[in-house]
Amino acid sequence: MSQDHNNPAFKKLLVKLQEESWQLELIISGFAIFGLVSAYEPISESLREASHDQKIYLFVLTAVAKISCAILIFNLLLHVLLRGLWIGTLGLRYVSGDIDYDQLNYSEKFTKYLRKKVGSFDKYIATLENYCSIIFAISFLLIFYVLAFTFTIIMIAFTGNYIIDNDWLPGWISKGLGIFLMLFIVFGMLFTFFDFITQGFLKKKKWLSKIYFPIYWVYSYITLSFLYRPLVYNFLDNKFGKRLSFVLIPVYLGIFLMTTLEYRNSNYLQKTSTIASIHLDERHYEDLLVENDEFVRHASIQSKVIKDSYLKVFIVYTDRIENRIFRYEPSLKPEKDIRGLGTGMNFSSSGGNIQINRREQDSLTIRYLEVFNEMYAFKIDTTRFDSNFFISKNAKGQLGFETYLNIKALNEGQHNLKFTRNQKKNDSIVNVNTGISIPFWYFKQ
Repeated sequence: MSQDHNNPAFKKLLVKLQEESWQLELIISGFAIFGLVSAYEPISESLREASHDQKIYLFVLTAVAKISCAILIFNLLLHVLLRGLWIGTLGLRYVSGDIDYDQLNYSEKFTKYLRKKVGSFDKYIATLENYCSIIFAISFLLIFYVLAFTFTIIMIAFTGNYIIDNDWLPGWISKGLGIFLMLFIVFGMLFTFFDFITQGFLKKKKWLSKIYFPIYWVYSYITLSFLYRPLVYNFLDNKFGKRLSFVLIPVYLGIFLMTTLEYRNSNYLQKTSTIASIHLDERHYEDLLVENDEFVRHASIQSKVIKDSYLKVFIVYTDRIENRIFRYEPSLKPEKDIRGLGTGMNFSSSGGNIQINRREQDSLTIRYLEVFNEMYAFKIDTTRFDSNFFISKNAKGQLGFETYLNIKALNEGQHNLKFTRNQKKNDSIVNVNTGISIPFWYFKQ
């Protein structure tokens, strides 16, 4: 079986499959476009949620998925468009044959120019066929490039966080080996990228190739290039494919830049502002969150205009909040921080120990919430309100802390909700302003 690729019958089968591959390309492109367009919005929403909740692992995963979706949708739509044009040219050739420049009866100057620049209709059909086949193949190759870049960044982050900054490892490993690995990965990334954009310059020079080979070998595993390397070299030995690959890169950069364009109609009135007291941010009001499909940024209340005698306040949980709680109450900091990716499976064989652990966890959670309530409070204008938060999730599924404030005594009109926080500083407790401010209007029913 391993020698089948040298069999003349197998080569004949490949030629036949090549001639009929356009049908499979269209079928795959159609189903892929439908699936990718359907998945794009849920992936985008998951990316926004991961960004707001500061879930770095989920953010990286969904960011790669969104970029891959965008690349495939663009390439496959372009492929379908060109393949449709190709099918149309085949139908026209069946009816009209090749281009008859004599029949057009143009002047000699134009006839000579068109024969040189336009050429035969069959050449045009062959060019379209080449474009279609290469664009279809390169669509999936580009996904591997995205994954290669992602895995390289992950390796840099892994080396920095788990080797260089690891307090459990000996210094000669964490600093010596860690710094060496970091330098190897960073410079290896630069050399590999340089070799990629120069189409193998480092492989062509004899003395450079000996230095570059160990980097190439390591990066073939980091970037998973051993999976798609034949496809890459097949592109590089084809001038047409090589030119098209370089044309697509500026096209992608141009599309990316176009997505960042926006029209600004004022020098001072912008969509976002750092002055929270004068800027109404829709992410601070729950009714607008649902309407505009947004997520809470830091905190929220139920609406801009409050007609009830209470104010519902929700603060989004972030890792930063938990770190502040640990600094405020060090006894709550666990020996092993389980934040991040992990499994919920418990392999303990002792049921009694599980119950004890659960009771201990529950008591620590209660203490955790007590500390949070000690730390956070509010001011409506100049009046201080103490908090009594409960752990909750809002309508968008974001984890956080929820409480209700009695505002019956407030005067009707515009008010400003400000968040304050206690923090320990030099063995004393200092109350600081968090910078979160939510304007609202109160009118009694």
